[in-house]
Amino acid sequence: MIRVLIADDQSMVRMGFRMILDAQDDIEVVADVEDGVAAVTKARELRPDVCLLDIRMPGLDGLEVTRQLAGPEVADPLKVVVVTTFDLDEYVHTALRNGASGFLLKDAGPALLIEAIRAADRGDALVSPQVTVRLLKHFEGASARRSVEPPKEPLTARELDVVKAAARGLTNTEIGAELYMSLSTVKTHLAAVQGKVGARNRVEIAAWAWRSGLMD
Repeated sequence: MIRVLIADDQSMVRMGFRMILDAQDDIEVVADVEDGVAAVTKARELRPDVCLLDIRMPGLDGLEVTRQLAGPEVADPLKVVVVTTFDLDEYVHTALRNGASGFLLKDAGPALLIEAIRAADRGDALVSPQVTVRLLKHFEGASARRSVEPPKEPLTARELDVVKAAARGLTNTEIGAELYMSLSTVKTHLAAVQGKVGARNRVEIAAWAWRSGLMD
């Protein structure tokens, strides 16, 4: 079972998410809270597999909660999916920089919500399709590329294929189908690339691909 914590200041939203997720055979909602402080406390207490966080909450906003639960300085980070009404690039950048494994708009629909939870649990990442490519393209440009460090060792041709597919927003399953690889092979390549480019997750791998000019 994938254990999920929901944090949103609107009770109707929490109820809706709970109904959607509890209806799945492989997902269990272990808590729902209405503010950021309670989200951090409950998450550290219960150690859910995935935390589903709204951005605008009293106490601490979802971006700060994400940083405290999944940020670079966290020794044992939790998986976080940020869900918001607001399609703002600043929010997306901050959420992913703070360690989020996914970013969804609330109108994305139940199927994408469920897939984002499952993706985060398996170490994948999912960003709403309507913001994925627009977001990643922000990492392009000469000024961004000047700050990109070269990989610790060269990427193989197959690793480059996987990186390019991930940077286009494809999931591991879609990458496998496109490149005629098994799911485990895709994961192996991504893990190798993470070590070579110093990325923490597939979103950072994709960002590296755009910053380095690989997607030109």
